[in-house]
Amino acid sequence: MNRIPVGILGATGTVGQRFVQLLADHPWFKPIALAASDRSAGQRYADACHWLLSEPMPEAVTALVVRPIKLSLDCHLVFSALPSDVAGPVEESFAGVGYAVCSNAAAHRMDPDVPLLIPEVNPDHTELIDAQRRRHGGEGFIVTSANCSTTQLAMALKPLHDSFGLRQVSVVTMQAVSGAGYPGLPAMDILDNVIPFIPGEEDKLEQEPLKLLGTLGDGRVTDAAFVVSAQCNRVPIRDGHTECVSVEFEHQPDVGAVKAALREFIGPSRVARLPSSPARPILVRREADRPQAARDRHAQEGMSISVGRVRPCSLLDVKFVVLGHNTLRGAAGGSIHNAELLVDQGWIAR
Repeated sequence: MNRIPVGILGATGTVGQRFVQLLADHPWFKPIALAASDRSAGQRYADACHWLLSEPMPEAVTALVVRPIKLSLDCHLVFSALPSDVAGPVEESFAGVGYAVCSNAAAHRMDPDVPLLIPEVNPDHTELIDAQRRRHGGEGFIVTSANCSTTQLAMALKPLHDSFGLRQVSVVTMQAVSGAGYPGLPAMDILDNVIPFIPGEEDKLEQEPLKLLGTLGDGRVTDAAFVVSAQCNRVPIRDGHTECVSVEFEHQPDVGAVKAALREFIGPSRVARLPSSPARPILVRREADRPQAARDRHAQEGMSISVGRVRPCSLLDVKFVVLGHNTLRGAAGGSIHNAELLVDQGWIAR
């Protein structure tokens, strides 16, 4: 297929740079419009962007002139890497004039007619787009990816909820500093330290999985009935969120059945064929001391999550550890994966 021209809103920030890096050689999408704030607009991308990724800036984008964030980008699909405090009205404006918006921001995640999407978890929720289009009377729409810590939790919970039913989930996170953006936290705050508070994070982690694992009907999502209790911590790790999870089931399985449900999960076959889909969305580690951020965050190009230490829990039923790459699967990579699903389902023209 011919590559679909796409734009990136907030292209000079850390998440925007990850979009640029992942889209530069993408088989379906071609970045042609890089948009950012007025202080960057009019400059070559190579001059406007303080490149932070370890991979070099893709040569194909270095000479592109950064555009202002206006409704005049010559494409029909845009990826939003805008900060949540400005993303809301900007994304609404783009959707209102006909753009498909794949957002990494939190602004619209919980809107009733906006899909909060992980392709392996709830691909049918894209049907909300019809209700969204009826509301604003146009062809544009917004689809959001989940919060970075939510993404890996929801992926691990999906096969367990489907197989055994969930009643209660307790999760304690150890989240990488890259989740705070750049420049992030002062070194004197995070080095030799654990910060037991990330603004807004616990609310997202307690609410978003319920929508992701909810049921679609009559143009709306009914939240899943289980409850999540979250405690979120920032730790001095560059990339990779680790989560310690305990779950109580409606139908209590043994540990072997839990491991099998996780190991065998691949999601719908149609989703498995998308370019960004990993061969195994969930990798179950057998070692006693895995997963580890330094060793496992890049599994399957950073698009798989790793689960380990699956064992009985003395308070609930089963406990385990989940690790995922927060800026790949949990951010830009997840939004690109969503866009691939939208193309495959026909919401975005090839």
